[in-house]
Amino acid sequence: MSFTYDVTTNVGLVRLLISDTDPNNLIFQDEEISAFLAFPNNTDDPLRAAAQALDSIATNEAMVMKMIHLLDLHTNGPAVSAELRNHAAQLRQDALDGEAAEGGLFDYAEMPVNMFTMRERMLKQMLRSLQ
Repeated sequence: MSFTYDVTTNVGLVRLLISDTDPNNLIFQDEEISAFLAFPNNTDDPLRAAAQALDSIATNEAMVMKMIHLLDLHTNGPAVSAELRNHAAQLRQDALDGEAAEGGLFDYAEMPVNMFTMRERMLKQMLRSLQ
């Protein structure tokens, strides 16, 4: 397993977004981050992969830390987990906003329903081809 931190790569960008930049105290190996990037819905997108990684960390925090009160020591794993999940949700929203700015997942289709709309569609296609 390896650790690299190069922000010109997708693995490095994910590390930057999840604050996993210290090689002496790493959270994920490069191979694990590559697996997050390879998830079907992530499509090699660093924002979505970072959100997935943060969700993984949040789940781990919720399972391990719980809420502990011991003398003067107070830990609140569920609150940390909730903040990590909020950050993950924000990264996913940023990814959606970026897609929307580039044209996104929305498109339309012209559907002729009779002879008149068929002629209109053919005329529009002809005009589009001239541009």
